[in-house]
Amino acid sequence: REFVPSLTNYNRLINQLCLINRVIDAHKLLLDMRNRGHLPNVVTYTTLIGGYCKIRELDVAHKVFDEMRARGVRPNSLTLSVLIGGFLKERDVETGRRLMKELWEYMKDETDTSVKSAAFANLIDSMCREGYFNDIFEIAENMPQCESVNVEFAYGHMMDSLCRYRRNHGAARIVYIMKSKRLIPRKTSYNAIIHGLCKDGGCMRAYQLLEEGSEFGFFPSEYTYKLLVESLCKELDTGKAKNVLELMLRKEGTDRTRIYNIYLRALCVVDDPTEILNVLVSMLQGDCRPDEYTLNTVIDGLCKMGRVDDAMKVLGDMMTGKFCAPDAVTLTSVMCGLLAQGRAEEALDVLNRVMPENGFKPGVVTYNAVMRG
Repeated sequence: REFVPSLTNYNRLINQLCLINRVIDAHKLLLDMRNRGHLPNVVTYTTLIGGYCKIRELDVAHKVFDEMRARGVRPNSLTLSVLIGGFLKERDVETGRRLMKELWEYMKDETDTSVKSAAFANLIDSMCREGYFNDIFEIAENMPQCESVNVEFAYGHMMDSLCRYRRNHGAARIVYIMKSKRLIPRKTSYNAIIHGLCKDGGCMRAYQLLEEGSEFGFFPSEYTYKLLVESLCKELDTGKAKNVLELMLRKEGTDRTRIYNIYLRALCVVDDPTEILNVLVSMLQGDCRPDEYTLNTVIDGLCKMGRVDDAMKVLGDMMTGKFCAPDAVTLTSVMCGLLAQGRAEEALDVLNRVMPENGFKPGVVTYNAVMRG
C-alpha cells in the first residue's frame, strides 16, 4: 500500500525546500500533493509565494497568488504581507504601497489575531530589511491597520525591528511618536534602544532616554547599565555616569556591590582617582561592603593612574582587617604600580616577603608582571 504524506508533512517539506532556495522542487511537491488527493491550503501557497519572492521570481509569485484565488483558497493577511515583501525587495514601491492598502482592508475581515500580528511583523521586517524606514514612521504616525493589530505589539515590533537593523535613533523616534499619543513603550524594547544607542556611539541620546524613562519607572538591565556608564566615562562625563549609578542603586532587588563594581571599572578609563576613592567611601557610608573585586578594581585603577601611595593605603586597610583580605591579584597590581614608578625594591619586598607571609605563592602572571617592570 502506497504511503501518502499528510498535508502538514507536505507543507513542512515545501517550507524546508524554499528555505534552501529549491523553490522549483517545492512547486513540484505542490503539484504532487494535488495528484495524491491533497488540496493545498493557505499555508502551502503562502510558503511557496515567499519562496519565489526570496529568489526574486516575482512574476511567478504573483501567478501563484492568482492561482490560489482561482482555486478557491482565500489569501490571508500574511500571504499578502509576504507578497508585499517581494515587491519591496525588487524596489517596486508603487505596487508594494498599493498592496499595503489592500492589506489593511484584508486585516479588517481577518478573524485570526495571530495571523494579523504575523502579517504586520513580516511587513515591518521587510521594510527594515530593504531600507524603507520613512514608511515605517508613517505607519507609526497614522496606524492604518487601526484596531486589527494590538497597539502595544505594533509599536513594540517596530522598535525591536529597527533596533535589530541598527536603526536605534529611528527606534527612539517611535518612542516619541508613542509619547505624543500618550502610550508607554515596552520596557524590553526601551532597554534595547538604549543598549543599541550606546553600542553605536550615541550614549548622550541613550542617557536622555534613560532620564525620560523614569517617568514610567524604567530601569535598564545590568548589561545595558554597564554599557552606558562605560560609554559615558569614555566621553569623560562622569557626572552623568554617576547619575546612572544612583538610578540603578534605587532598583529593587539589585546587587548593590555589583552595581558599584561595574561603575568603578568604568571609572578606570578616566583619570579621576578622587572619584574612585569617593565611591569607596560612599559604599561604606551606604552600608554596602566592598568585596575582593571592588578593592582589586580600586587598587588597579589607582596604580594605573600613578596614585600608588593611595593604592598602598587601601592595601594596608585590607591587611589590617578593615576590608576583606588581599589576594594574589591585589598584590600583583600593587607590584606593577610600584615598578611603573621605578620603586623596584618595594615591589620585590611585596614579592619576596608580603606574598609568602600571606600564604600566596607567586604564579606565572605575577612573575611576568615583575619581569616586564
